[in-house]
Amino acid sequence: MDLEELKKTVAREALSFVEDDMVIGLGTGSTTSYFLKFLGERIREEELEIYGVPTSYQSRLLALEYGIPIRALDEVDAIDIAVDGADEVDPQLNLIKGRGAALTMEKIIEYRAGTFIVLVDESKLVNRLGEKMPVPVEVIPAAWRAIAEEIEVFNARAELRMAAKKDGPVITDNGNFILDVKFERIDDPLDMEIELKTIPGVVENGIFADIADIVLVGTPQGVRKLER
Repeated sequence: MDLEELKKTVAREALSFVEDDMVIGLGTGSTTSYFLKFLGERIREEELEIYGVPTSYQSRLLALEYGIPIRALDEVDAIDIAVDGADEVDPQLNLIKGRGAALTMEKIIEYRAGTFIVLVDESKLVNRLGEKMPVPVEVIPAAWRAIAEEIEVFNARAELRMAAKKDGPVITDNGNFILDVKFERIDDPLDMEIELKTIPGVVENGIFADIADIVLVGTPQGVRKLER
């Protein structure tokens, strides 16, 4: 089973958590895009009354394309479930997220969800956060260089993320820059998440500690369900 089939399999599994009359946080990324497609199909086929709260322009556009009614965060009283991917998952279900540069709204919405469900393939499982991926940090543009220097106190190296199809840095949906921070090691994800947020000019960071409730892992043998 190739990677795309693994993504589709785990995205379909996430549909088992969807019920009528739900408000669902709609994550960002390649695996979540399959979930949105399958969710739209189910809404049409079963005539479900479901609203989605997008975490990014990407998820908003896909929701509209797939026929998922959408609401802004301030238009809903509660979010029943949120479904999103992750770049790394450790044994305690702490996450690194943000390769899609939508980490701030993702964290806002997923923190408020009754249940946060994470979709990954088995390559995203790590023994310790930061093994493979840097930690994205969203920063105020005017402060990026000062913040990069400040981050060095954590024995880490920060690089400004540059855009692939435009000149200059990646610009987030909020109009900010992204620093990709490579740590030598992250022993306490929750502590590091808090430490990064205290740096003036940091908007949010991609460590999602103690927030995931369920992680669905796509493997060639089927979907594994991990719970906190």
